[in-house]
Amino acid sequence: MPRSAHTPDGGRIVILGAGPCGLACADELTRLGHRDFLLLEAACAPGGLASSVVDEAGFTWDLGGHVVFSHFGEFDRLLTELFTDEDLLHHDRSSYIRYRDGWTPYPFQQHLHHLPPKDAAACLRDLLTARPGPRDSAASADFATWLVMVYGRALVDRFFAPYNTKVWATPLEEMGSAWVAERVATVDVEEILAAFVGAAAPARRWGPNATFAFPASGGTGEIWRRLAARIGAGHLRTQVRAVAVDPGTRAVTLSDGEEIGYDRLVATGPLDQLAAMTTTCPGPLRRAAGRLQHTTVAMVGLGYRAPTTDARSWLYFPQPDVPFYRATNFSKYAPANVPGAEVSSYSAWMTETSLTTGQGVDRDALVRSCDQALRRHDLVPAQAPLASSHVEVIPYAYPVPTLGRDEVLAQVMPWMEERGIYPRGRFGTWRYEIGNMDHAVKMGIDIARRLVNGTREELLASTPSVPSVSAARVECRS
Repeated sequence: MPRSAHTPDGGRIVILGAGPCGLACADELTRLGHRDFLLLEAACAPGGLASSVVDEAGFTWDLGGHVVFSHFGEFDRLLTELFTDEDLLHHDRSSYIRYRDGWTPYPFQQHLHHLPPKDAAACLRDLLTARPGPRDSAASADFATWLVMVYGRALVDRFFAPYNTKVWATPLEEMGSAWVAERVATVDVEEILAAFVGAAAPARRWGPNATFAFPASGGTGEIWRRLAARIGAGHLRTQVRAVAVDPGTRAVTLSDGEEIGYDRLVATGPLDQLAAMTTTCPGPLRRAAGRLQHTTVAMVGLGYRAPTTDARSWLYFPQPDVPFYRATNFSKYAPANVPGAEVSSYSAWMTETSLTTGQGVDRDALVRSCDQALRRHDLVPAQAPLASSHVEVIPYAYPVPTLGRDEVLAQVMPWMEERGIYPRGRFGTWRYEIGNMDHAVKMGIDIARRLVNGTREELLASTPSVPSVSAARVECRS
């Protein structure tokens, strides 16, 4: 029955989506003693974009290249509660970029001394003469312009432009740059020059995921299976899809016609879909939300009947003749990601290929192309039998930070919140820069505390404005 009354502690809270954000919100509501909530998930199991699957051959695959690292004490606490020391494996990141016939350590711009002499000289010359200009002017530039301003044309032509074009499947001129901060490696010119003369190599292990953890079994999805298991019975329903939200009557309509009332609604699904199914959302706002762009990614998992011989974590491929932009050494993450007890008999590579809007997928052709590329670049022995192939197409993989994104968010988000609807999570806020698992968990915990106790949302409040925050990545994802 629809609800309209609002109690000081948030009343009845309905959460749409049992991914990391929705699960963390439900878990925090439980911790706060708020029992009047319901978590609804359209899929048959919780986990959302952080789910894992096991294919028919027994290989475990994630829906993309997730690793576990954290900016927040709340996420650390959650992992400590869910896992013992033996349940999590810890790794030092080992990541490289395929450049011409060699491998350049990541980040590319910090290791120019690994490039062929002519390429190194061109990149270094342009880097030394680059003129980023004032911080504000650089941040207001489109992404393509920003890259040239900061790194110079040679570095952009050789790596940044081809790689990011593959990742985003979007012209870089149509993307903003205010989102790039934490995960685009800065350049220390003295350090780079010292490496050229052999005085020193870049000493700093850059980035928040320089070390990371991974579940010993079950893939990344094991985190969310364990978290879902401690949500009280009756508070989580799966295989139920919301098709309409009525802010006037405070009701969610499900695909079978059932109506579920709420006082506050936390919506962790895509913001464009939320606007489309919100009955009173004005046409201009729906159209604005419809302009938000996202990537679709095909995850191709390839299991081989051959032992793992590569010790690296993941590899980047800017080359246009390689279908995927990244390949993850998934059997390195956890031995249990391959079938059976004979771990040394198998290896597993997980690849990610971005698709343009509306692009169809020939799954068999994509599997062949990815397999050939792995063998061509000597990641898999030429004669290693292919034991398994598994394809997952993720329709909404990453929100694209286009030039018009912040303007859209500044219109849609306040309208929703004024009506008791709180879009959160990677696609609820549509901000790639706060789109990691730890960000999603923090958003879920923060909104639970706000709705129950009236406390401010720390992650969103710490950003310069509602529609933009500075915690982004260009080259590595989680």
